[in-house]
Amino acid sequence: MADHTPSLESSRLLNPDLPLLAPPPPPAMVNGDGPQQVILVQVNPGEAFTIRRDDGQYQCITGPAQVPMMSPNGSVPPIYVPPGYISQIIEENGVRRVLVLPQPEYHPGSHSPLHPGAPPPHHAHLPTFIPHPAMMPPPPPHMYSPVPGGPGGGAEIGSQYIPQYHAPHFCEPDAHAGHTRPAFSHRDERANKTYERLQKKLKERQGGAPKDKGASPPPSPQKNHKGPSSTDAQNGLGQTPGSKVRQGGRSSKGSPSGEREPEELDEDSKALQVLLSTLSKPTVTDIQARTALLTWAAPGSTPVPTPATAEDGEEGGKEEEEEEEEGESEKKTPEPMSYEVSVSNNGKDGKYRTVYSGEDLSATLEDLRPATDYHARVQALCGCVQGVPTEAVSFTTLSCEPDTPTPPRKTSGTKSALVLQWKAPCDNGSKIQNYILQWDEGKGTGEYEQCYYGPQKQYRVTKLSPASQYSFRLAAKNDLGTSGFSEAVDFFTSCSVPAPPVAPELLQAGVSWLSLQWQRPAGSPKEDDIYYALDMEEEGSGYGFQPRYDGEELSCTVKNLRRSTKYRFRVSAYNSEGKSNPSQVAEFSTCPDRPSAPCRPVLKGKVLPHSFKMGWEGPKDDGGSEVTKYIVEMSEGLSGTLWELVYSGAALEHVCEGLRPGCSYQTRVYCTSQGGQSPLSETLQVQTPPVPPGPCLPPRVVGKPKAREVQLRWAPPQVDGGSAVSCYSLEVGGAQGEEFREAHQGAELDCTVSSLLPGRTYSFRLRAANKAGFGPFSERSEVTTGPGAPDACRAPHIICKSPTCTVITWETPVCNGAPVSEFRLEWGAAEGSMQVCYTGTALSHEMKGLHPATMYFCRIQAANVAGSGPFSEVVLCQTPCSVPAAVSSIHALREAELGRGARGSTDDEEEEEDEDCDRPSAPRFCPSSCLGLGWEPPCDHGSEITAYCIDLGDRQPITVGPVTRYIIQHLQPDTSYRIRIQALNSLGAGPFSHMVKLKTKPLPPPPPAGMHRPEPPDPAAEVGRGAP
Repeated sequence: MADHTPSLESSRLLNPDLPLLAPPPPPAMVNGDGPQQVILVQVNPGEAFTIRRDDGQYQCITGPAQVPMMSPNGSVPPIYVPPGYISQIIEENGVRRVLVLPQPEYHPGSHSPLHPGAPPPHHAHLPTFIPHPAMMPPPPPHMYSPVPGGPGGGAEIGSQYIPQYHAPHFCEPDAHAGHTRPAFSHRDERANKTYERLQKKLKERQGGAPKDKGASPPPSPQKNHKGPSSTDAQNGLGQTPGSKVRQGGRSSKGSPSGEREPEELDEDSKALQVLLSTLSKPTVTDIQARTALLTWAAPGSTPVPTPATAEDGEEGGKEEEEEEEEGESEKKTPEPMSYEVSVSNNGKDGKYRTVYSGEDLSATLEDLRPATDYHARVQALCGCVQGVPTEAVSFTTLSCEPDTPTPPRKTSGTKSALVLQWKAPCDNGSKIQNYILQWDEGKGTGEYEQCYYGPQKQYRVTKLSPASQYSFRLAAKNDLGTSGFSEAVDFFTSCSVPAPPVAPELLQAGVSWLSLQWQRPAGSPKEDDIYYALDMEEEGSGYGFQPRYDGEELSCTVKNLRRSTKYRFRVSAYNSEGKSNPSQVAEFSTCPDRPSAPCRPVLKGKVLPHSFKMGWEGPKDDGGSEVTKYIVEMSEGLSGTLWELVYSGAALEHVCEGLRPGCSYQTRVYCTSQGGQSPLSETLQVQTPPVPPGPCLPPRVVGKPKAREVQLRWAPPQVDGGSAVSCYSLEVGGAQGEEFREAHQGAELDCTVSSLLPGRTYSFRLRAANKAGFGPFSERSEVTTGPGAPDACRAPHIICKSPTCTVITWETPVCNGAPVSEFRLEWGAAEGSMQVCYTGTALSHEMKGLHPATMYFCRIQAANVAGSGPFSEVVLCQTPCSVPAAVSSIHALREAELGRGARGSTDDEEEEEDEDCDRPSAPRFCPSSCLGLGWEPPCDHGSEITAYCIDLGDRQPITVGPVTRYIIQHLQPDTSYRIRIQALNSLGAGPFSHMVKLKTKPLPPPPPAGMHRPEPPDPAAEVGRGAP
């Protein structure tokens, strides 16, 4: 609340212990100018209020408290608000409150950390305050950065100084009736200096900057500037209705911070607007019928009274500050002043339109209307600041000759006279007295003579020649002159009976109609109304010529005729004078009708696997003309979606060849003649759609094409063939000349085509069907699907370099819009257990370490950025046969095994013994001279083992048959032998086995003397091929 209290010293305001809620005393007077008021500033808890004392020091007062501030003239003292905040005055119940609110577009994070904020503006009588940053709460998250020209936008504030606080309330009561502010009718010294400075700026804008401008001292960056007076705003000088006042200004080049205080910019803008509003009333000279010259003087040419500032008596101690402000203002770049001239012809309060905008002090108003009242006014502009438009000056354009009239028109006419009539043009302020009508006397030379002069608006021209052309033009005349002549117009007089016209011509012939046209009789004037009578005679009817048309048109369509029939025509012309003789007779024939459909084709003979013979009969109704050819179409399968032309000729049978056995085919026949194409015959196992009604617009893509589907949409065809469209057929084909296939058929206007290949370009075409059948296809619409995984690779090709090494090669598949980035090769001995043996970008791979005569399975897969494609077909590969493997498990035979081996021969061995009677008997086994060997048969690697080779080192190798046991004889007793064995087959010898060391037994001691030596047993020395 703001109460009237006695004057307080600044030092008393700094004491926070003063009782600030004392009852207010009566209002006091300051300097005798008016009542002074005390404004109570309410400081909420948790907030701080900073004031500056007279000695320049600052004192911070923390809430809760109420700080009284003195107002010398009853207005709210200027209160500095930090950047990002604005002050708003709200009046409720006679009490004015000043709220400090956050600016809506204030970004706290955009402050420049270079310089601290500028000090608050200084008031002459009141200690201004600055909110203390240490006592302010943190900023809310919705605050924004300061806007240039707004409160707080004139100084750069460090990042550590972002004041956010609750808006304090400043209250001021309404001024009492006995203490109202006196009206300011004079200017103080400060206002005079401000006006002189603005006059100087104006002269600089009009004549250029002064030469000594660069020598002026730079302005002080910490200088305080006064804001606009509240008195000016309340006296109506803040902003004039209808003008735009620039809020804020350009930054001063000499200021280190780059911006000026918004208070000084507002003051300059308002003062500049006051100066622009002093533009004097323009003067109109050189007024003509359609132009006028408007001149005016620049604003400020004459002294204009300006209101005094709010601080009367603020003179001492301010001269130095005024000089600094003037020097700083001179640093600004002068902006050019422009003028806008607006004109109204609907009265002073009517709507004005701008006819000139520029920097000159005069303007020529053009394109004015003669004898018209106009009102013109001028408005001065400087940058974004506009002055009040001047008082409108009124003037009236001069009168002049009439406007050019429109050409005369013919109202009636005869063979020797024409009646012309015209309308009066605009008289342009002087009444039209006479009209001048000129004509060329029918000579056609372009030279005109006057045939009428008078005030009437019509004239009858007589004594003319029949069927003649005359040219006329018209002008109007008043006291100020004669208008220009109108455009020349030609008229014709009537003539006698028309001449016989030329024989009619045929425009177009149909099956039951003929369209004819004829020419206007030669020499007939265009103005003569001529009518025509058309007669027709049918060939062989015996009725002669009969009337078929009577009218003024030059064409006629004769309907209800018979097909393929000759008709004779003649035409006559007549007018009001009589009828001409008939023209020469012209003979035309109607077109033949299309033939009916041929009979259903039938088979002739036996159907062969690759061909069959079919025949058909001609149509029952040929349409009035002979059938020229028959066309046979064939479709594979029972769907009938793709028809192929297989024959075109005049024969009634055809042999269809090149067929695939076991497939169904459908055939159909149609014929053509001069009358057109016949309908399709009945199909053999299929029925195809008939002829198209009309083309459709190309289908368009909806959305983004996917990898394997595309959504299309289309519009109905423009030509439906005479019946409503019942369904649509959409076909898709490759863009590189591939055949089309049907992808959709139905009554919908959109569809999704799926099962497409990724990264391919497809062509789509559409046709519509009605009761008559399908229409022609639309133009193609090409669509490219999105990229997808590659297609399956072709089966890899395997080349066996050796029984243990193969080389696998493959080809790059269709990449479907994205290049192949990797191949994966799977290899295995079983189809269900293949493993990846190679990944990379190469197109071949070598497999080593394989087993001979072994079956292997192989497949390849390609991948790109869209994914992995399917595997190729599994390829089966068998390595070539090879020499046997190395023999393993070589061991010496025991005597028991020798016995079993001798007795355990196979049936095959017994048969061989029966067949070979000369085969030697098995040798006897002697441990001292024989070694019995046994081994496991190795892998034959695809080729049967035929023999074994036993290597004894220094002795000759022993080759035996495909056995697994063998007794080596004739060895030295008690001797060690190094033995190794290799297997042999048809491809060669395999590797040797590991070396085995065996030793024969020593000789037995000799028998005692006189004793008989028994015969040793007869074991088998060689074991057969069979397994033990």
